[in-house]
Amino acid sequence: MSTLPNSILTEAQDGILLITINRPEMRNAFDRAAAEQMEMAMDRLDETPELFIGVITGAGGAFSVGADLRAVSRGEWPETKRRGAFGIFRQPSRKPLIAAVEGYAVGGGMELCLACDIIVAAETARFGLPEVKHNLVAIGGGLIRLQHRVPYNIAMEMALTGAIKEAAFLHQWGFVNKLCAHDTALATAMAFARSLLANGPTALAASKEIMFRSRSWADEAEAWDKQSVIAERAIKSDDFKEGLAAFAEKRKPIWKGS
Repeated sequence: MSTLPNSILTEAQDGILLITINRPEMRNAFDRAAAEQMEMAMDRLDETPELFIGVITGAGGAFSVGADLRAVSRGEWPETKRRGAFGIFRQPSRKPLIAAVEGYAVGGGMELCLACDIIVAAETARFGLPEVKHNLVAIGGGLIRLQHRVPYNIAMEMALTGAIKEAAFLHQWGFVNKLCAHDTALATAMAFARSLLANGPTALAASKEIMFRSRSWADEAEAWDKQSVIAERAIKSDDFKEGLAAFAEKRKPIWKGS
């Protein structure tokens, strides 16, 4: 494990950074320290060439129930200046992120899933944006991103009712990529992450970044220009040369992430 304070644990496993929210006594609710440590984890993933994919999970049978309201009541907001709420919402890693969800992912916990690119959930997992029940607003990305992950009317239903939905319900609408048995979400997510390692890491990062950022680009003309800048990093990388060489030599490529 890393030397990060223990609200967020990180462990590098052969190109994958496993990130564990480690506040089980609070059902993995985020205070400021947890947000700061999540930002550190995102920085580590972004800045380490040998790390290609991040997997986020929660300790103790829950993913996250959102913000630590006791900390908020003390005026301690779970956010950082650079990456925003939970140290990730405004600026997730530029590399692919997979959420491995057991138990509840509600409020900010569901918004944390929305900051990820792929969601693996146990059949017993539960999701929701219950903020309206307390006259709060889901401003951690839930209202912005959910409508791009499920049909508009389903997103609106969840936002306006605050209802908690089963993983199977969201799987049928495509929000959950992979549905699995109870207590197997992390193993399933890690297996999926390992399957991605066969692909070029700089291309993985570029593909994720183009898809993530393109929603804010004004039109297709802007998209063509901006995607070229991002893709150029992959095309000019050593991994690009390695991919061509491995194909020509009929062998598996040895990726470096640079």
